[in-house]
This record gives sequence, structure tokens and C-alpha cells, in this order.
Amino acid sequence: MNLHEYQGKSLLKKYGVAIQEGIVADTPQQAVEAAKELNAQTGTEWYVVKAQIHAGGRGKGVVTETGSNGVVLAKGLDKVEGVAAGILGGHLVTKQTNAKGKKVNKVLIAQDVYYPGESEPSEFYMSVLMNRETGRNIIMYSTEGGMDIEAVAEQTPHLIFKEEIDPKVGLQGFQARKIAFNLGLSGEAFKQMVKFVFALYAAYEGIDASMFEINPVLKTSDNKIIAVDSKVTVDDSALYRHADIAEMRDTTEEDPVELEAKEAGLNYVNLDGNVGCMVNGAGLAMATMDIIKLSGGEPANFLDVGGTADAERVEKAFRMILKDPNVEAILINIFGGIVRCDRVAQGVVDAYKNIGDIPVPIIVRLQGTNAEEAKRLIDESGLNVLSAVLLKEAAQKVSEVLS
Repeated sequence: MNLHEYQGKSLLKKYGVAIQEGIVADTPQQAVEAAKELNAQTGTEWYVVKAQIHAGGRGKGVVTETGSNGVVLAKGLDKVEGVAAGILGGHLVTKQTNAKGKKVNKVLIAQDVYYPGESEPSEFYMSVLMNRETGRNIIMYSTEGGMDIEAVAEQTPHLIFKEEIDPKVGLQGFQARKIAFNLGLSGEAFKQMVKFVFALYAAYEGIDASMFEINPVLKTSDNKIIAVDSKVTVDDSALYRHADIAEMRDTTEEDPVELEAKEAGLNYVNLDGNVGCMVNGAGLAMATMDIIKLSGGEPANFLDVGGTADAERVEKAFRMILKDPNVEAILINIFGGIVRCDRVAQGVVDAYKNIGDIPVPIIVRLQGTNAEEAKRLIDESGLNVLSAVLLKEAAQKVSEVLS
């Protein structure tokens, strides 16, 4: 589950991570009140107005309706309402959104932390995530904060540092000091970075996060180390332990079809292809997507209906797939182990009749218990459904209907 910046920062603060303070607002008028409250708390007179969407690159993104960026500095209280109005309600397009962008329903009114002082501010990049090759958590960091980390990794890979954490002993003091040293810090800033690293790692472990990304981590002009941004992903499987975090879920940021599938107990992920997939089992689903690509098509979705592919579940799956206007064909690939193939076939026939006219060809490949009876049911149904026995045969039929 992804969190907004303001939500991630609230969690960081609970674990002692110093953050850029801010208050969230839903309207331009609320933004002004938030700025007044923030001024009373921090004394800031300039404000950063930040669009709250689940996508990175907001500062370089553009609100299509107004031409505003997603992160704008308001130089004074009198500027806040106009800046917020230029962001709220619009669709922000960034490198991580589609061409339509994401609607901005909230903005974060944050303090300006780039104030003058005894030294120049410095920006760093830092993230905590799982290294899946080793099964250990890793802290990845760089002196090149505030930039696209992908570009830094591609163009200057020597500026990306990694510190792997041994789960038996956890984050060690020498590792936090090494991170501060590699970032070129000294004196008070060095001490503050060591403290920051320990608090950040504690937050990552404490909320069962899949990823914490802070870009940038800022060394202020008076040598404080603070999180100016936060991108947080929480492990869905651990949400039962964190009811307070589960309540932070913003369903407006998620694909409505994927939400519908989750409520129906189906595993669905929307993709950009032209062949809808309906499969039981994640491994078989991946193989099916591969065979579609080899046949000249592109999978339009990942859809695992599970072990009980009855008529009701099949019908729900059909309706989800057909909501995608790019779908030109549907491939149903079911292995009948727990569930009998003839029951699945009957489910397909019943679902087809309940939905009515389905405007795209359907290829059904059923293999396993009672596969022959299943094929006969499909072939004798009189519906626009093509049956196959072998996966290769199903792939050929996909190729034929697309050509």
C-alpha cells in the first residue's frame, strides 16, 4: 500500500525522524489556514505547496488545467491561496503517471527549509528497501539528492552507495557513521545524520514497510538533517498488524477495477496490452502472459481467479476484463486440479449467457480433471468460444484472432 507524503512524514516523525513540517489541506481556503497555523508553529514566512498524489516527479510535473507545477514556493501568506488553487482539483502529469495524470485532491502546506545560514544547504538521497538477491534490508544513498535516482544510477553509478544490514544484529553504529562519512558530512551535521539513519531504519522496520524513500534528505544551512519528502510503501500482508496505517489507504489513488477485484477476492493487475487473461494460479498466469507475447499479442491484465473458478467468479472476471477498451481477445487458461474442468467450462458458458453479447473472441484452454468433458461442453455451447487442449494450440488461436 502506497502512502502520501504527508502520511509518510507523520509516521517518520513518530519514530524520531526530523521532517519538514507541514499541514495538509483540501481547499485553497484551508491552505491559507494551514499556512497561518504553520507560521505559528515554526515561524516560517514562505511556504511550499505540494500536490499529494501517489507518483514521483511532482516538482517537474505539470497540472494540465493551469500549467502549474506540482510543487510551488509561495513567497508569503498572501500567495498561498492562489498557488493552492492552481494545483487543487487539477490533473498532475509526471513521468510516473499516464498522459491523463492524477487528480490532486489534497495539498501539503510545508515550511520553507532552504533558509540562509552559516553554510549552504545540501541535498542527499536515501532509501531503505529489501535486497531480494540476498534477503537482507539495504540502505541506498547518494550525494546527488533532489534528482531522479534512476538517472544518477545510469550516468554516475559511483555516486550510489549501499549499506546492507545483517538481520541477526540489525543496523550497527559503524554503518550509520559510514553513511554520514560517505555523504561528506562532519561536525554537528555528521552527528545529526547518524541519528537520522537510525531513526529512519527503525521506522522502516516498525511499520513493516516495503520501501522508504527520502529524496531529498536535506542538510540545512544550520546543519540540521531533515526529510523534505517521503515515499512510503507498506507491505499489504502486514497491514493486519497496523490498523492505524490501513486506515490511511487512499482508494481514489488506486485503479477502480483492481479495487473491485480485491473486494471480490480476485487478484487483478491492469496492464497495457490487448489480450485479457483469466487464469487460476500465479505461476500459470505468468506463463500465460509469456505465451501471449510469443504469439504476437500483449497481456492486458494479470488475473488469478483462484482455485474455485465457479460461474460467479468467472462472470465477475469477465466483467472486469471487458471494462478495458483495449482488449481484443480473452484467453482463459485453467488447470483443473482442485476444481474440475467441466465445472469451469459450465461456469464459462453460464457467465457468457448472463453477460450477453461479448464483443471479443474467447479462447478457452482447460487441462486436468475432466478436460475432455470440458472441451465438449465448450464446443457444443454454440457460443463464440474457441476451445484448446494444449497451451501451444491456445497461443496459435490467440495469434489467429488478432491477425
